[in-house]
Amino acid sequence: MTGQGHASRSSSQGIIAVEIRTVNNRGFKCILRSPDSLSGFDSRMEGLARSLIHRGSVSMSVSWKRPPSESMPQIDQELLQSYVKQLKAGRDAIGVDVMATIDLAQVAMLPGVIAPAQSDQRDNKLLWQEIEQAVYEAIENLNAMRDQEGSHMAETIRAECDTIESHLEQIGVLAPRSVEVYQNRLESKIKKLLARHEVEYSKIDLLREIQIYADRADVSEEITRLTSHLKMVRGVLGDANTADPHTVDSGEEKAKEGEPTGRKLEFIVQELLRETNTIGSKASDSEIAAFVVEIKCAIERMRELVLNLE
Repeated sequence: MTGQGHASRSSSQGIIAVEIRTVNNRGFKCILRSPDSLSGFDSRMEGLARSLIHRGSVSMSVSWKRPPSESMPQIDQELLQSYVKQLKAGRDAIGVDVMATIDLAQVAMLPGVIAPAQSDQRDNKLLWQEIEQAVYEAIENLNAMRDQEGSHMAETIRAECDTIESHLEQIGVLAPRSVEVYQNRLESKIKKLLARHEVEYSKIDLLREIQIYADRADVSEEITRLTSHLKMVRGVLGDANTADPHTVDSGEEKAKEGEPTGRKLEFIVQELLRETNTIGSKASDSEIAAFVVEIKCAIERMRELVLNLE
């Protein structure tokens, strides 16, 4: 799923800024950019992102601006005044024509006037707390954008479920008819064949053959399982009164557990396709075969969405 999130925090440890971008990816991939001064935290930052983002190609940029006390050199005011006083005394002793002015910029270059920047006195524990909180906030902002995209994807998946259910209803109507068609076709062929050889046949044998075909072509069990799987899809998406409490968590419980919805839906979609293939292999009716193709197309569209769903 695509999205972007940004956060910054200011404290005694400086200013931490984090920007996170994600694009669709079946798994998790993280590209981290951070300054050398924060390289010791790289593994922890990536691990934190991995624990909060389960799927997507993640680009995370982290910057750190040190506190002014660390980044600015200090001027020794007393030493500077002492230099200027001595230079003035020297100018008066030598004469104004020799040295009319005193350039402070040049004086500042004299030894000891500008003290070097303070050494790195950062508190790594406090600094990591600021980085961690900034990453959390950036991911929260990222998820707000990704939630909008996820809502649209969920609506599309629900629409595909409705399409599949509609086709299943048609298959349920056509399935018994296919047995009748098979019976009439088989009976007509047998009558023509036996009449040619003037041989009689037992209707018991014909009915037995038809029963065998009816059992073999019965798709009611597959239709029931497909309907159940579609309810599971809606349950994972958080729809009320659709999920089996023993197999699928409600949307609220899932969110609390942090369980990735996409991976569960990916498994259910595989089951949908398996049951649909079974119907296609059992049914010999051309109209049923056409509905099976439409169902498989809908499942494939669902699969493409699910692969990118968090």
